[in-house]
Amino acid sequence: MLDKNAKQKIINKFKTHNTDTGSPQVQIAILTEEIKQLSDHLKSHKHDHSSRRGLLKKVGERRRLLKYLQKEDEQLFNDLAKRLKLKIAKKMIEDEDEKKRLEEEIIAREQQKADDKQAAEDRAEERRNEKEKEVEEEK
Repeated sequence: MLDKNAKQKIINKFKTHNTDTGSPQVQIAILTEEIKQLSDHLKSHKHDHSSRRGLLKKVGERRRLLKYLQKEDEQLFNDLAKRLKLKIAKKMIEDEDEKKRLEEEIIAREQQKADDKQAAEDRAEERRNEKEKEVEEEK
């Protein structure tokens, strides 16, 4: 648990305006510091399972906030990740890039299918027109 002064320093460092205490940036920074402290505690107290559970909850909460921030303002997310030196942010960026790449591939495949279908319909229409012309010429 962070003491009041440490928490206030973090808030002052990451706040977006004068009265800011709850923006995602501030919450992520506070959680990051708490995670560091809990990690250090668990290195020397390996069997403290309740603290381990608390650490996992904080990591999950930070991940959700990071995902939200990445969705809302990617530039702010990248800046915060660099300032806090977060490894998880790199993985989240890679995952997001992979997701975008896969979505683009799917869209390209669907577009190709639609184009192929349209081309097949055009060829069928062309054949029908040719047959109609042949029938008219025979008359």
